[in-house]
Amino acid sequence: MPIPRLKLEQTVLLVVDFQERLLPQIDGGESVVASAAKLIAGCAALKLPIIVTEQNPQKLGPTVGAIAEALPRGTPIEAKMKFSAWIEPVRKHVSELNRWTVLICGIETHVCVMQTALDLAAAGYVAAVATDAIGSRRVGDHQAGLARMNTAHVLPVSVEMALLEMVHEAGTDRFRSVLPIVR
Repeated sequence: MPIPRLKLEQTVLLVVDFQERLLPQIDGGESVVASAAKLIAGCAALKLPIIVTEQNPQKLGPTVGAIAEALPRGTPIEAKMKFSAWIEPVRKHVSELNRWTVLICGIETHVCVMQTALDLAAAGYVAAVATDAIGSRRVGDHQAGLARMNTAHVLPVSVEMALLEMVHEAGTDRFRSVLPIVR
């Protein structure tokens, strides 16, 4: 069985529910947002497609400023009511991109992020989760979500790990584009 790898030409970034009313309650929320913004900036520098979801935005508000500001102009933002972000508009975007790996950051680890990753894995996609760019209100829930995803063979990665795996080698323009971001 081949070992799943993050390949630039096969990967899309899915940013899940970084919203105004949710974020203040997230354990280590500032760090999670900083890591996610770094991941978004790195993916944007690599011209990786990015898709964003917002859970019930009328009640939970829009995507927080630090994340919204990092997004490239024209990034699709899809509203949802289901916990999983693997909703029809997102499936359509990913299908049109013809990519088979979805890298996920977002909140909450044990609800929307986990259900998204499990749905992706069940649909035959490689699901990877940037563990330093996800979070929950409670540490125990975050840890339980990570453990559950691990049993479904979701790939745990860090922001730096993901970006440098997609760059693949030093000394290239791609490497130089993400180096200031990962430093």
